[in-house]
Amino acid sequence: MLNSANNNFVQHTVSVSTEGNMNGYNRKSPQKRRYDMPKYAVPPKKKSGKERVPQPKNTVAMLNELRHGLIYKLESQTGPVHAPLFTISVEVDGQKYMGQGRSKKVARIEAAATALRSFIQFKDGAVLSPLKPAGNLDFTSDEHLENGIENVSNAELVELIQTLMLPEKNTNLTSLEQPTLRPQIFCMSHNANKNAIAVDGQKKVPDKGPVMLLYELFNDVNFECMNIDGAQNNCRFKMTVTINEKKFDGTGPSKKLAKNAAAKAALASLCNISYSPMMAPQKNAPLPIDDKSSSMELPQIHADTIGRLVLEKFMEVIKGQEAYSRRKVLAGIVMTENMNFCEAKVISVSTGTKCVSGEHMSVNGAVLNDSHAEIVSRRCLLKYLYAQLDLQCNQATAYQSIFVRNTDGQYPYKLKSGVHFHLYINTAPCGDARIFSPHENDTGVDKHPNRKARGQLRTKIESGEGTIPVKSSDGIQTWDGVLQGQRLLTMSCSDKIARWNIVGIQGSLLSSIIEPVYLHSIVLGSLLHPEHMYRAVCGRIEKSIQGLPPPYHLNKPRLALVTSAEPRNQAKAPNFGINWTIGDTELEVVNSLTGRTIGGQVSRITKQAFFEKFGFLMKNLPGMTSRKVNKDYGETKADVKDYQTAKQELFSAFKREDLGSWLKKPIEQDQFGLAD
Repeated sequence: MLNSANNNFVQHTVSVSTEGNMNGYNRKSPQKRRYDMPKYAVPPKKKSGKERVPQPKNTVAMLNELRHGLIYKLESQTGPVHAPLFTISVEVDGQKYMGQGRSKKVARIEAAATALRSFIQFKDGAVLSPLKPAGNLDFTSDEHLENGIENVSNAELVELIQTLMLPEKNTNLTSLEQPTLRPQIFCMSHNANKNAIAVDGQKKVPDKGPVMLLYELFNDVNFECMNIDGAQNNCRFKMTVTINEKKFDGTGPSKKLAKNAAAKAALASLCNISYSPMMAPQKNAPLPIDDKSSSMELPQIHADTIGRLVLEKFMEVIKGQEAYSRRKVLAGIVMTENMNFCEAKVISVSTGTKCVSGEHMSVNGAVLNDSHAEIVSRRCLLKYLYAQLDLQCNQATAYQSIFVRNTDGQYPYKLKSGVHFHLYINTAPCGDARIFSPHENDTGVDKHPNRKARGQLRTKIESGEGTIPVKSSDGIQTWDGVLQGQRLLTMSCSDKIARWNIVGIQGSLLSSIIEPVYLHSIVLGSLLHPEHMYRAVCGRIEKSIQGLPPPYHLNKPRLALVTSAEPRNQAKAPNFGINWTIGDTELEVVNSLTGRTIGGQVSRITKQAFFEKFGFLMKNLPGMTSRKVNKDYGETKADVKDYQTAKQELFSAFKREDLGSWLKKPIEQDQFGLAD
């Protein structure tokens, strides 16, 4: 019956439609009923121009503003299944406050209200006491409240505390005889974040997700997707969260990850709550602390500032030459004075992942041997240090320099007090710091004790990517061997950073003029594993290093990961890299395989360029005992005795730990002199 009825309906529909067409006009045929579902192709309605009215705060939000990191605990659940009664407690300053309700949410609000009432004190000094749980305590009764506050609703209580925090609005308070907030409350709201979430005195990563925690701590939280960059299969989302008229950005390969990054940035700035992997306890990872007041962790808000400054500077200098914006590794160095990140300066920005081909070696120091981004950024920093010493050559500009005369040391000049340098790399440096699986928990003792799986010295592959362990040889490469076809090997970036943490980043030539300069922090954009990174940059030699001439020492930089981590880039690495140093009018593009600019010119950060700058400083810099450079580049470096002693001690420390021998370039590369 049902099938025949459906067939009749269809035949009737067709006949009516045919008759309409035969009469010369189209009559609307009856349409089948359908559910009008929203079509995703329709663009969403634009938001009205009206400002969003913030929602009134409840007692939980108000309490979280005054005291961050509170934990609400379910004490008990009583009553029948269809009408349960929940009891929830919250501990504030060692006092436990209780609340009851027909739902956990209501009980939490009541517990927060009880705590807020205890914050109010009256003219006679009376303070509302916290509720003490008792077996026969009636939480629905108001008998435990004193001083006339029992008649104040939760909404009025929140409004009262907000008003008390603004003294200029206290004139309207008459019904409660001008109460005030306890003085400790203001200290709580400003200082509670210093130890936001701690266990046994050590900060840890919060158990809750950043977005959930942000909604719990703040009442008016608004997320918005600002833009989408990149192709469909490699897009990059940018989310902005607004809290109390403050905006925080986060980026990621999906909206969810971008939202999490924005929430992490907000929590780090507003509450000093960090989700950095440096917070997680690491097994067998000695903390790099020289004293009890220092730590291996750089504050998250500082790490995000460093990463943001380098990325913004890269986008600025690449304008007009977008063809060279393609990159896999981005690095930069940021300088701060007295840790004032509001006035931080980007000193250098660079990209690159390749090394020079052996057939393009230079006997005049006219090529860049290593074009990896972090190595190039450090060479750009050398260019900046030479420029700052140039300012000391003229008495009128000496005050602008970051260097000052050193009257009580063996070095003529030293950095001004409070000047720090911070290295940013968008991924872990190649070599030992990157030899781990990001999705496996491989902390702990190696199951194969006879295998030296960690800490090995590694070399980069000529004209390629990746590293291999050094061979057990005497560590010498020959010029004719390389030209004949032997691969030109260069030490990995992890090994070079470990070297900088012993001899400094100023290089051997400048070591005859200034005291050693060390990195204060290293910030990564992705692939930060605290145990592996610490071991790679300083931990593998801290037990074997000895006999360093002062002021050389083992530097232990702070480590951090930015909240908006960079995704894995599967694109093929280009054969070029860019470099820019503060004061440059334009960036320089270098062919990584030839070590020269794309125009075939000598780069401005080669050995040859720095040797010429060194010769100028020796002639013109006040306070120098020797005014002439008679030896070639290699001999001049060898004359800096303390630097060479520290370097040899570093090589010996690697050998004592059975980590391999440092591989040197052919000595012919350094046998060139200054031009007349």
